Amino acid sequence: MSAPRFYVPRDDASVWAAGHSVALPESASHHALRVLRLAAGDPLTLFDGRGGEWRATVAAADRRALVATLAHFDPVEREIGVDVTLVQAIIATDPMDLVVRKAVELGVARVVPLVAARTQGTLRGEKAERRLAHWRQIVVAACEQCGRNRIPEVADIVAFDAWVSTAPPTARLLAPGASQSLAASLDARPTTLVVGPEGGWTDAELAQAARRGIARVALGPAILRAETAAIAALAVLASGSDPI
Repeated sequence: MSAPRFYVPRDDASVWAAGHSVALPESASHHALRVLRLAAGDPLTLFDGRGGEWRATVAAADRRALVATLAHFDPVEREIGVDVTLVQAIIATDPMDLVVRKAVELGVARVVPLVAARTQGTLRGEKAERRLAHWRQIVVAACEQCGRNRIPEVADIVAFDAWVSTAPPTARLLAPGASQSLAASLDARPTTLVVGPEGGWTDAELAQAARRGIARVALGPAILRAETAAIAALAVLASGSDPI
Protein backbone atom coordinates (compact mmCIF):
# COMPACT_ATOMS: atom_id res chain seq x y z
CA MET A 1 0.00 0.00 0.00
CA SER A 2 1.41 3.41 -0.95
CA ALA A 3 2.03 6.01 1.72
CA PRO A 4 -0.75 8.58 2.19
CA ARG A 5 -0.07 11.94 0.53
CA PHE A 6 -0.58 15.39 2.04
CA TYR A 7 -0.27 18.89 0.64
CA VAL A 8 1.71 21.19 2.93
CA PRO A 9 1.91 24.79 1.64
CA ARG A 10 5.04 26.73 2.54
CA ASP A 11 6.34 30.25 2.09
CA ASP A 12 9.59 31.25 0.42
CA ALA A 13 11.38 31.43 3.78
CA SER A 14 10.73 27.78 4.58
CA VAL A 15 13.57 25.32 4.00
CA TRP A 16 12.77 21.70 3.27
CA ALA A 17 15.72 19.32 3.47
CA ALA A 18 16.38 15.77 4.56
CA GLY A 19 16.18 15.52 8.33
CA HIS A 20 14.02 18.64 8.73
CA SER A 21 10.67 18.48 10.50
CA VAL A 22 7.44 19.66 8.90
CA ALA A 23 4.13 20.22 10.71
CA LEU A 24 1.01 19.27 8.77
CA PRO A 25 -1.82 21.81 8.49
CA GLU A 26 -4.68 21.34 10.94
CA SER A 27 -7.07 19.77 8.43
CA ALA A 28 -4.41 17.37 7.14
CA SER A 29 -3.41 16.45 10.70
CA HIS A 30 -7.02 15.71 11.56
CA HIS A 31 -7.37 13.39 8.57
CA ALA A 32 -4.05 11.68 9.25
CA LEU A 33 -4.76 11.14 12.95
CA ARG A 34 -8.51 10.60 13.15
CA VAL A 35 -9.22 8.89 9.82
CA LEU A 36 -5.98 7.15 8.82
CA ARG A 37 -4.82 6.59 12.41
CA LEU A 38 -1.20 7.36 11.58
CA ALA A 39 1.33 7.01 14.39
CA ALA A 40 5.03 7.65 14.99
CA GLY A 41 7.17 5.83 12.43
CA ASP A 42 4.47 5.53 9.77
CA PRO A 43 5.46 6.57 6.22
CA LEU A 44 3.80 9.42 4.34
CA THR A 45 4.43 11.60 1.30
CA LEU A 46 4.41 15.41 1.41
CA PHE A 47 4.29 17.93 -1.44
CA ASP A 48 4.19 21.71 -1.49
CA GLY A 49 2.62 22.33 -4.91
CA ARG A 50 5.87 23.37 -6.59
CA GLY A 51 6.65 20.00 -8.15
CA GLY A 52 8.16 16.85 -6.77
CA GLU A 53 7.41 15.21 -3.44
CA TRP A 54 9.11 14.19 -0.21
CA ARG A 55 9.17 10.77 1.37
CA ALA A 56 8.74 11.27 5.11
CA THR A 57 7.87 9.52 8.34
CA VAL A 58 5.69 10.56 11.25
CA ALA A 59 8.00 11.92 13.94
CA ALA A 60 5.42 12.92 16.53
CA ALA A 61 1.66 12.87 16.80
CA ASP A 62 -0.79 13.86 19.47
CA ARG A 63 -4.55 14.27 19.39
CA ARG A 64 -4.50 17.40 17.20
CA ALA A 65 -1.10 17.78 15.52
CA LEU A 66 1.28 15.73 13.44
CA VAL A 67 4.95 16.43 12.70
CA ALA A 68 6.82 14.55 9.98
CA THR A 69 10.53 14.19 9.30
CA LEU A 70 11.63 14.60 5.68
CA ALA A 71 13.74 11.78 4.30
CA HIS A 72 14.13 11.87 0.50
CA PHE A 73 13.03 14.20 -2.29
CA ASP A 74 11.65 12.68 -5.49
CA PRO A 75 11.43 15.18 -8.41
CA VAL A 76 8.67 13.16 -10.09
CA GLU A 77 6.21 15.05 -12.31
CA ARG A 78 2.72 13.79 -13.15
CA GLU A 79 1.47 16.63 -15.35
CA ILE A 80 0.09 16.13 -18.84
CA GLY A 81 2.04 17.65 -21.70
CA VAL A 82 -0.28 20.57 -22.49
CA ASP A 83 -1.50 23.54 -20.47
CA VAL A 84 -5.29 23.13 -20.19
CA THR A 85 -7.73 25.67 -18.79
CA LEU A 86 -11.29 24.55 -18.14
CA VAL A 87 -13.80 27.40 -18.29
CA GLN A 88 -16.83 25.77 -16.72
CA ALA A 89 -20.20 27.48 -16.50
CA ILE A 90 -21.36 27.01 -12.92
CA ILE A 91 -23.79 24.13 -12.56
CA ALA A 92 -25.58 22.51 -9.62
CA THR A 93 -23.46 21.97 -6.52
CA ASP A 94 -22.79 18.23 -6.66
CA PRO A 95 -22.12 18.05 -10.43
CA MET A 96 -19.86 21.12 -10.21
CA ASP A 97 -17.88 19.51 -7.39
CA LEU A 98 -17.54 16.40 -9.55
CA VAL A 99 -16.28 18.41 -12.51
CA VAL A 100 -13.65 20.19 -10.41
CA ARG A 101 -12.44 16.91 -8.91
CA LYS A 102 -12.25 15.07 -12.21
CA ALA A 103 -10.67 18.05 -13.96
CA VAL A 104 -7.78 17.84 -11.51
CA GLU A 105 -7.42 14.10 -12.07
CA LEU A 106 -7.38 14.69 -15.84
CA GLY A 107 -4.59 17.25 -15.66
CA VAL A 108 -6.05 20.76 -15.95
CA ALA A 109 -3.82 23.66 -14.96
CA ARG A 110 -6.70 25.91 -13.94
CA VAL A 111 -10.47 26.04 -13.60
CA VAL A 112 -12.40 29.23 -14.33
CA PRO A 113 -15.95 29.21 -12.87
CA LEU A 114 -18.19 31.06 -15.31
CA VAL A 115 -21.59 32.72 -14.87
CA ALA A 116 -23.48 32.16 -18.11
CA ALA A 117 -26.92 33.45 -19.05
CA ARG A 118 -28.53 30.14 -18.07
CA THR A 119 -26.51 29.55 -14.91
CA GLN A 120 -28.99 28.74 -12.16
CA GLY A 121 -28.87 30.74 -8.92
CA THR A 122 -26.50 33.53 -7.98
CA LEU A 123 -23.08 33.54 -6.35
CA ARG A 124 -22.02 36.87 -4.92
CA GLY A 125 -20.14 38.19 -1.91
CA GLU A 126 -19.58 35.77 0.95
CA LYS A 127 -21.50 32.99 -0.78
CA ALA A 128 -19.15 33.19 -3.77
CA GLU A 129 -16.09 33.23 -1.51
CA ARG A 130 -17.33 30.16 0.36
CA ARG A 131 -17.92 28.29 -2.88
CA LEU A 132 -14.47 29.22 -4.21
CA ALA A 133 -12.85 28.07 -0.96
CA HIS A 134 -14.78 24.81 -1.24
CA TRP A 135 -13.63 24.19 -4.82
CA ARG A 136 -10.04 24.97 -3.86
CA GLN A 137 -10.23 22.41 -1.06
CA ILE A 138 -11.53 19.86 -3.58
CA VAL A 139 -8.53 20.63 -5.82
CA VAL A 140 -6.08 19.95 -2.99
CA ALA A 141 -7.83 16.72 -1.99
CA ALA A 142 -7.87 15.56 -5.61
CA CYS A 143 -4.13 16.22 -5.95
CA GLU A 144 -3.45 14.27 -2.77
CA GLN A 145 -5.47 11.36 -4.14
CA CYS A 146 -4.29 11.25 -7.76
CA GLY A 147 -0.59 11.93 -7.25
CA ARG A 148 -0.26 15.38 -8.83
CA ASN A 149 2.36 17.55 -7.16
CA ARG A 150 1.30 20.90 -8.61
CA ILE A 151 -1.91 22.52 -7.40
CA PRO A 152 -4.19 23.74 -10.22
CA GLU A 153 -5.60 27.24 -9.88
CA VAL A 154 -9.28 27.93 -9.30
CA ALA A 155 -9.81 31.45 -10.64
CA ASP A 156 -12.34 33.93 -9.30
CA ILE A 157 -15.87 33.62 -10.64
CA VAL A 158 -16.34 35.63 -13.84
CA ALA A 159 -19.35 36.59 -15.97
CA PHE A 160 -19.45 35.34 -19.57
CA ASP A 161 -19.38 38.87 -21.03
CA ALA A 162 -16.24 39.76 -19.07
CA TRP A 163 -14.52 36.48 -19.85
CA VAL A 164 -15.22 36.42 -23.59
CA SER A 165 -13.88 39.96 -24.07
CA THR A 166 -10.38 38.76 -23.13
CA ALA A 167 -10.65 35.09 -24.10
CA PRO A 168 -7.92 33.56 -26.24
CA PRO A 169 -9.17 33.08 -29.82
CA THR A 170 -7.74 29.55 -29.66
CA ALA A 171 -10.34 28.57 -27.04
CA ARG A 172 -12.72 25.76 -27.94
CA LEU A 173 -16.36 26.03 -26.95
CA LEU A 174 -18.35 22.82 -26.63
CA ALA A 175 -21.66 23.15 -28.45
CA PRO A 176 -24.00 20.41 -29.70
CA GLY A 177 -24.20 20.35 -33.48
CA ALA A 178 -20.79 21.92 -34.07
CA SER A 179 -19.30 20.80 -37.38
CA GLN A 180 -15.81 20.14 -36.00
CA SER A 181 -15.01 17.53 -33.39
CA LEU A 182 -12.88 18.35 -30.37
CA ALA A 183 -10.41 15.60 -31.25
CA ALA A 184 -9.88 16.99 -34.75
CA SER A 185 -9.15 20.46 -33.38
CA LEU A 186 -6.32 19.45 -31.04
CA ASP A 187 -2.76 20.66 -31.33
CA ALA A 188 0.18 21.14 -28.96
CA ARG A 189 -0.68 24.68 -27.94
CA PRO A 190 -2.13 25.67 -24.56
CA THR A 191 -5.81 24.79 -24.66
CA THR A 192 -8.83 26.57 -23.22
CA LEU A 193 -11.96 24.43 -23.10
CA VAL A 194 -15.31 26.14 -22.49
CA VAL A 195 -18.30 24.14 -21.22
CA GLY A 196 -21.79 25.56 -20.80
CA PRO A 197 -24.45 25.28 -18.09
CA GLU A 198 -27.31 22.79 -17.77
CA GLY A 199 -29.50 24.82 -20.12
CA GLY A 200 -26.83 25.28 -22.76
CA TRP A 201 -25.51 28.43 -24.41
CA THR A 202 -27.80 31.18 -25.63
CA ASP A 203 -27.67 32.37 -29.23
CA ALA A 204 -26.21 35.65 -27.99
CA GLU A 205 -23.37 33.87 -26.20
CA LEU A 206 -22.59 31.76 -29.24
CA ALA A 207 -22.52 34.90 -31.35
CA GLN A 208 -20.17 36.65 -28.90
CA ALA A 209 -17.82 33.69 -28.95
CA ALA A 210 -17.88 33.57 -32.75
CA ARG A 211 -17.00 37.27 -32.98
CA ARG A 212 -14.03 36.59 -30.75
CA GLY A 213 -12.92 33.84 -33.14
CA ILE A 214 -13.59 31.01 -30.68
CA ALA A 215 -14.28 27.74 -32.48
CA ARG A 216 -17.27 25.58 -31.65
CA VAL A 217 -16.48 21.89 -31.23
CA ALA A 218 -18.54 18.80 -30.47
CA LEU A 219 -18.03 15.44 -28.79
CA GLY A 220 -20.50 13.57 -30.96
CA PRO A 221 -24.16 13.66 -31.96
CA ALA A 222 -25.63 13.19 -28.46
CA ILE A 223 -26.48 16.10 -26.17
CA LEU A 224 -24.48 15.48 -23.00
CA ARG A 225 -25.09 16.69 -19.49
CA ALA A 226 -22.80 19.57 -18.56
CA GLU A 227 -20.68 17.51 -16.17
CA THR A 228 -20.46 14.61 -18.64
CA ALA A 229 -19.34 16.95 -21.41
CA ALA A 230 -16.58 18.49 -19.31
CA ILE A 231 -15.19 15.17 -18.12
CA ALA A 232 -15.38 13.54 -21.56
CA ALA A 233 -13.70 16.50 -23.26
CA LEU A 234 -10.89 16.62 -20.71
CA ALA A 235 -10.34 12.91 -21.17
CA VAL A 236 -9.92 13.50 -24.92
CA LEU A 237 -7.36 16.24 -24.23
CA ALA A 238 -5.47 14.15 -21.68
CA SER A 239 -5.34 11.09 -23.94
CA GLY A 240 -3.82 13.14 -26.76
CA SER A 241 -1.06 14.67 -24.62
CA ASP A 242 2.40 13.43 -23.80
CA PRO A 243 3.05 13.34 -20.02
CA ILE A 244 5.94 15.25 -18.51
